[in-house]
Amino acid sequence: MSDHLLEVENLSIRFHSRGKIVDAVKGVSWHLDRGETLAILGESGSGKSVSASAVMGLIDTPPGEIVSGSIRFDGREILNLPSRAQRELNGSRIAMIFQDTLAALNPVYTVGHQISESMTAHGVQPDQARTKALDLLTRVGIPEPERRYHDYPHQFSGGQRQRIMIAAAIAMEPDVLIADEPTSALDVTVQAEILKLLKSLQAETGMGILMITHDLGVVAAVADRVVVMQQGAVVEQGPLAQVLGAPNHPYTRHLLDAVPGRHGYAAARAAATEVLIEVKGLSKYYGVTAGLMKTPTGREVRALDDVSLTLNKGEVLGIVGESGSGKSTLVNTLLGLVEPTHGTVLYRGQPMLGIDAKAARSITRQVQVVFQDPTASLNPRMSVGRIISEPWAVHRDVLPKSEWAARVAELLLQVGLLPEHADRYPHQFSGGQRQRIAIARALALKPEVIICDEAVSALDVSIQAQVIQLLKDLRRDHGLSYLFIAHDLPVVRDLADRTVVMQAGRVVESGPTAQIFEAPQHPYTQKLLASRPEEERMRGHVVEPAE
Repeated sequence: MSDHLLEVENLSIRFHSRGKIVDAVKGVSWHLDRGETLAILGESGSGKSVSASAVMGLIDTPPGEIVSGSIRFDGREILNLPSRAQRELNGSRIAMIFQDTLAALNPVYTVGHQISESMTAHGVQPDQARTKALDLLTRVGIPEPERRYHDYPHQFSGGQRQRIMIAAAIAMEPDVLIADEPTSALDVTVQAEILKLLKSLQAETGMGILMITHDLGVVAAVADRVVVMQQGAVVEQGPLAQVLGAPNHPYTRHLLDAVPGRHGYAAARAAATEVLIEVKGLSKYYGVTAGLMKTPTGREVRALDDVSLTLNKGEVLGIVGESGSGKSTLVNTLLGLVEPTHGTVLYRGQPMLGIDAKAARSITRQVQVVFQDPTASLNPRMSVGRIISEPWAVHRDVLPKSEWAARVAELLLQVGLLPEHADRYPHQFSGGQRQRIAIARALALKPEVIICDEAVSALDVSIQAQVIQLLKDLRRDHGLSYLFIAHDLPVVRDLADRTVVMQAGRVVESGPTAQIFEAPQHPYTQKLLASRPEEERMRGHVVEPAE
């Protein structure tokens, strides 16, 4: 009999794909005890999610193949359980919450039905399940549970959907809760609330939590022990203080060194006097409607409310705030995708909004954008070469077609890719490489300003560090200015000269980045910074990489 609640020993998993064999997990061993939080840390492709999925019996075979190993739960071997036995175990004794809540929650059923179903599937009577579902919604912090019980997933925010998934997962009071990147897409304050919720539920029930993540800040906040995985193998494991404070493996040291904000604030630069973009009193109001006929209610939502800011030549201006703060509406307004209710936007003193097509094209050449999700922003049917050269097809006076191929090769080299990548398609690249392609496309017209809309938030920590360094290098080499929108505060700390803090459509604080981070004046800014105290601890733990 095992002394551990959950134990994985010598687990190896491979996948067969198009005649190739991919060894996703290689001889992995770890254990989880009752009441403990074990963090499995690693970048995309490290095998952390695959090894956890095996615990739940979620490996499709084929194409997957469990080559070797053992998984014991409460002393019982559960690897390759019959389907019925696995279903009885999942949800009742071992539960899982996923990163993508919209994919995990069924859009055609109410959230109340889905939470109740997690209990009725294990024999709980419907009336009892409904009563407990309402109690669970209250416990995880969903307001007005009686009313929200009948709402659908799309009617909730990302943080609320994650809370609903947690409610469904803990409904049967499982012994083990597997949390697969549960906070990576959430705002900093919502992330802090979710992590606090998980720890409080753990204190109540004594369950073991298996936290799968690539975020070292999350690890520092919740973990008792850490397992570090790279390319399918465990390269280091041990108590939190040991792994963060005195890591033995070069890969662990590499991850720690890549923590955003690790190298302090952006280097001080001489104050710029040339204003490129000036926003004056920008507001965007949306009327609230009700019912199928969308009858006006007379109420309005102020997505932007009297926003004013400037971006100077050669400057990085960071804009931070939670979802609903107005960051995305501001970006869409600057790009001409949303018409403002009031206010003006000037580029070099000339209006950017409400102008004719010719004038708009002229400004487009100088103001480009890099979006958060390169998979969505890059056309999957176009080769990389066509994607990068597409702006020249619109702005025909920029570059003769005979020179397109050579310039594409130059741009690919500038962003750290190879000229031969021009013939490939977006799906053949990693997330970090796709973001580099998006940056190359933004550079094609030699702009003065690049708007980065959450451009690194979805990337692994070391890839994130590489893209940030690329942005710094391009700024130095080409004199670029960036409007850098993010909810990741350490990234802004690392890159921005000045920072603007937004809340509920308004600018509540702005100033030099060091001043905002070291001496915040507004209560909302103080709340944002206090939501990630583990970042400060991270900087204390980080060691220099070995020479």
